[in-house]
Amino acid sequence: MASPPPQQIGPIETSMRTKLTTQLPLPNEVHISNDSFKHRHHRAMVESGGGPETHFSVEVISDGFQGKTTMQRHRMVYAILSDEMAQGLHSLTLKTKSLNEHNSSS
Repeated sequence: MASPPPQQIGPIETSMRTKLTTQLPLPNEVHISNDSFKHRHHRAMVESGGGPETHFSVEVISDGFQGKTTMQRHRMVYAILSDEMAQGLHSLTLKTKSLNEHNSSS
């Protein structure tokens, strides 16, 4: 498995973290991992020039997800990050749990 290269947190990741912690109802935890280095060799990324902030894994634990389906939760996250998607964010891998779900799986 490839190790991520050392990198600074960029403006897209910073914006994502700020928006998710301020715009989601009752966020308890937000974990973001920049996975762009794993995809830099993909044809679409090479042809577009790619970038250091195109692919992320995001785990969000929020009481605001209680009673919502996975699809509803993901739509909430995508709506919040729509500007970042328009600016070149290519892919999000999402894990969304309510606090109760997180606590029962721990």
